[in-house]
Amino acid sequence: MVIDNEVKIPNTTTSKPLSRQGAPSGFSINALMNPAKEKTAEVKETVSTTTENLPKSHFTETDLQMEWNLLLKQLQSKNTFVFNAIKAFKLIKKDENAIQVLYPSDSAKIEFDKISGEFFNHFKTKVHNYSIEIEYKRDFENLKIEVVTKKKIFEKFIEKNPLLKDLDDLMKFDLT
Repeated sequence: MVIDNEVKIPNTTTSKPLSRQGAPSGFSINALMNPAKEKTAEVKETVSTTTENLPKSHFTETDLQMEWNLLLKQLQSKNTFVFNAIKAFKLIKKDENAIQVLYPSDSAKIEFDKISGEFFNHFKTKVHNYSIEIEYKRDFENLKIEVVTKKKIFEKFIEKNPLLKDLDDLMKFDLT
């Protein structure tokens, strides 16, 4: 006797896949294999500003010095290191649209470069002149900070009034 144990399973189809589709990744093998099918790359626009259409108002030496002194006061309280580095700088208005910056040393100029962009942008907007050119010049002679002692002060007074020399000889002032 032979028993036939066949079970018939009906053929059924599904309308949706049984597994979930994953999110597409940023890396595509197809795009790597077929570079011609890549999406077009975004075009970067470069914006160049010309100073022709921007205002070129007049500013004075006084305007420049007031803003410079204001910057120094702010730096004195906020960032004393930068203040000490740039306090000997001199800013001079050369032409209608030119400022000359006299600096004592290269290390001081490096510290000034950290804040110069912000300062000059603020100054340009304040005076409504966007075509200002900045010229840097190293000045050894006039920007040396000299330590003035009591003896040097007294010697300057002697130059103005020679009788002080006689008084010093008589009284033997201690000017150390």
